[in-house]
Amino acid sequence: MAITALYTDLSRYYDLMCTDINYQEQSHYAYRIHQLFGNQGKNHLDLACGTGLHVQHFLDFGYTSIGLDINQPMLNIAQERCPKAKFMQQDMSHFVVEKQVDFISCFLYSIHYNNGLSKLKECIACINTALKPGGVFFFNAVDKNYIDNREGIKHALTHDEADFTFQSAWRYCGEGDKQTLHVVIQRATSTHTETWQDEHPMVAISFHDLKELLLPYFEVFIFEHDFNKIIPWGETTGNAIFVAVKI
Repeated sequence: MAITALYTDLSRYYDLMCTDINYQEQSHYAYRIHQLFGNQGKNHLDLACGTGLHVQHFLDFGYTSIGLDINQPMLNIAQERCPKAKFMQQDMSHFVVEKQVDFISCFLYSIHYNNGLSKLKECIACINTALKPGGVFFFNAVDKNYIDNREGIKHALTHDEADFTFQSAWRYCGEGDKQTLHVVIQRATSTHTETWQDEHPMVAISFHDLKELLLPYFEVFIFEHDFNKIIPWGETTGNAIFVAVKI
């Protein structure tokens, strides 16, 4: 299967792959962050929105939401799920919006889909341009120095009389600004088994360097990757939540 197949012909399996993700919990945490750090505005943009599961919750919170993703099949699903939201097909590394927004979110480590530091820098500049003064950029990230190249996360479920297995893992060679996300999907029925292997190029960066990229535009806060508690990052883990308030 070709690279990035998940986001083309396998987009119909994306929600199944993410069934163990608590979208409501993540969205509510981000909402609390915006209440604490934001400008009290209600215009929201979700980068790499996928099929709109986070957007759905922000609509429930009373926001006017826009979802942005590079993949149109994902956006088609999102639009059906969230008819009150607007969805745009754009690359997050060089996107534009018609009007500035109050809050930008980027969940599920999707900030890393910027392939390399130059793309990440472009993305951050676009985010700064898209935010109103005092606006908040919320995202989670992984520090390249903590990636251990293990087998990753795996889960299984049954859907439409087929057994599915999903597995994803980070891969980093130990140097440079590039890493990959490996995804394996297996679908087994009583008569045959299909397996897809997918690979996504991702940016690799340390938290120190990521903060340095943000500081020209934002006041930066880093929190532990715990969606039940808002506590400062203890600098001992490789996963964290970033909150960047536009200066």
